[in-house]
Amino acid sequence: MSKINEAFKEGKAFIPFITCGDPDLETTKKCVLEMVENGADLIELGIPFSDPTAEGPVIQGANIRALSNGITTDDVFELVKELRKTVKIPMVFMTYANVVFSYDAEKFISTCNEIGIDGLILPDLPYEEKEEFQSICDAYAVDLISLIAPTSEQRIAMIAKEAQGFIYLVSSLGVTGTRSEIKTDLASIVEVIRANSNVPCAIGFGISNPEQAAKMAAVSDGAIVGSAIIKLLEKYGKEAPKYVGEFVKGMKDAVRSV
Repeated sequence: MSKINEAFKEGKAFIPFITCGDPDLETTKKCVLEMVENGADLIELGIPFSDPTAEGPVIQGANIRALSNGITTDDVFELVKELRKTVKIPMVFMTYANVVFSYDAEKFISTCNEIGIDGLILPDLPYEEKEEFQSICDAYAVDLISLIAPTSEQRIAMIAKEAQGFIYLVSSLGVTGTRSEIKTDLASIVEVIRANSNVPCAIGFGISNPEQAAKMAAVSDGAIVGSAIIKLLEKYGKEAPKYVGEFVKGMKDAVRSV
């Protein structure tokens, strides 16, 4: 059974995202430890990429800062090894197909298994082309996490039936980033997902405050937040971990209240 299920065992899950190496790996490590301490149920670790097509300006900026620091995929693997000395909750990578492909897919995914990464999110990998990575993920017990968007329509049931780990439901059209309001009819999408899969479903893209997180958790199994956390790193730099911890606690309390 997928270890990712553990993130949803105690009710609604809060899933924070962080770009590794922004502003440096030591700060990333401290932020992750603060996230765990303050109730995060699963952590998404972003591996920096030069062309992160699903990201808005906030996370694009984090990728640029990390890459300008010379952060490599191997550096991120070493960071995870360090984190796994104390971090017990599930952790997944969010990156792009080219990062995995250029590293060598089997080497990348087998390393994920060795260091304790439970899943892989590749926003630019279409459902129809996932087999190239799926068979390797299956061989090394790494969940290839599916994304479902409001535009998936007739494909929702098809994607849900084969989903692993958790389903990442994209709240709105467009790229990542905080939004003042999320107007998509997500409840009807979740209904189709649940009719076709027992895999938990969490909503991300655009969630930036406790009220939104609670609203999203009310219709799904959890909320995912990235840009609001990256903004704290952009603002506070190496002093950010304390603020990130406080933010995660507020969001987890909101999700738990549902």
